[in-house]
Amino acid sequence: MSAANSANKIKFGTDGWRGIIADDFTFANVCKVTRAIASYLDTAYDKDRPVLVAYDTRFLADEFARMAAEVLADLGWTVKIVNRDCPTPVIAYQARQLNSAGALMFTASHNPAAYCGIKYIPDYAGPATPEITDTIVSNIAGADDAPPTGKHGDKISTFDPKPDYLNFIYTLLDVERIRRAQLNVKYDALYSTSRGYLDDVLEHCGCQTEAFNTTRDVLFGGGMPEPKGEYLVGLREAVMRDKADLGLATDGDSDRFGIVDEQGTVLTPNTVLLLLARHLIKNKGKKGAIVRTVATTHLLDNFALKNGLETYETAVGFKYIGQKMRETEVLIGGEESGGLSIIGHIPEKDGILANMLVAEAIAYEGKPLSQLVEEAIAEADGPVYNQRLDLHLNEDHKAAVLNTCAKNPPQDVAGIKVKEVGRKDGIKLYLSEGSWVLLRPSGTEPLMRVYMETDSPEKQSQIAEAMKQMIQQMEPATV
Repeated sequence: MSAANSANKIKFGTDGWRGIIADDFTFANVCKVTRAIASYLDTAYDKDRPVLVAYDTRFLADEFARMAAEVLADLGWTVKIVNRDCPTPVIAYQARQLNSAGALMFTASHNPAAYCGIKYIPDYAGPATPEITDTIVSNIAGADDAPPTGKHGDKISTFDPKPDYLNFIYTLLDVERIRRAQLNVKYDALYSTSRGYLDDVLEHCGCQTEAFNTTRDVLFGGGMPEPKGEYLVGLREAVMRDKADLGLATDGDSDRFGIVDEQGTVLTPNTVLLLLARHLIKNKGKKGAIVRTVATTHLLDNFALKNGLETYETAVGFKYIGQKMRETEVLIGGEESGGLSIIGHIPEKDGILANMLVAEAIAYEGKPLSQLVEEAIAEADGPVYNQRLDLHLNEDHKAAVLNTCAKNPPQDVAGIKVKEVGRKDGIKLYLSEGSWVLLRPSGTEPLMRVYMETDSPEKQSQIAEAMKQMIQQMEPATV
């Protein structure tokens, strides 16, 4: 493959580059991207600061990481590589703690087993902002894909990022309160990097813990490392069988959370964000703004208004939430896809901390998790009903939908008047009675994602059907 063709296959999404192992995610392309990142580092940091390298549990992720470390060493950087697969929030914390030039994290997060990925985490411990990733992308075409010389191993050392991170996490939790609650917790590691981390935290906090799927399995047990209902069947069954207080899981690199209540219900990220916003204010006396993406529930806005808090809406992608966390005091920031961070923590999503904060909320309240959820939703004037449609459209059809809605947005949806149109990320239709619809194209797949939130299941069905019909009518005529 020529260098030009190779560069064309490297596409950065909202959080780095992901590709299929041995197709586009190859050792040659990893060398190319690593050199592109190094070219950025040369403009931002002195070489007396180390570059950190970490990886998740995927096939060859450790080998890709080692090769990247050798490329960086060839270029004169001192490199510290983790001693085992590592959660993204852990290496992000260390990027700041060790006064580094940032970290390279090899992960494809919750993607299927065939994928690997790489993202750059700057020294501020959050996702790289668009201006940083744009610079890296612009460097790719001119970057060499040759293998490293392997002659500078003396510049590479191994380190254990776990102890410092755990000590920090314990400062954010009321460990004694959780210990007194004697919670019964089931934990499904989903073969992810949180194994040996989240189970250790649970045991340190005195929880009676049963952990499973805690080995490295590059095929993720035949499933996906995604903490959604379809992959948490075993966790739900374990919770209900033993009448546990809750079940916990993370995605592949442990930056997203999965929560199962005592009834076996998998909580949505929207629900968890609301629950924890309430917990941080009511039980821990914290204050600050609430930050959410355009696709995340407006119940957070209701809650913020009732508690005199500011709300900020960002584009989709935790990098935008992280940026706001670096600019102002943020109580909690999160997204409907399952990531959050809180005041006092790094500006990066952390599934380990999110899970433990839910355990802490139960410990404070002494009530079943399902009851805490009901109370939080009621206080925010819920319930609401959320849905996401993934409509398969070709690029021309996607463009036609966005252009039409931008230039001539609909006056109503399912008979409900459109009162405002937002263009922060995609097209967001704010309806007159409080419902909303967001049209947002996927940047990497032939999909138009349609998010919606409304106050009844009936209205939800009507809005979904109306949006499908409207989008279908916008299909360009074929010649």
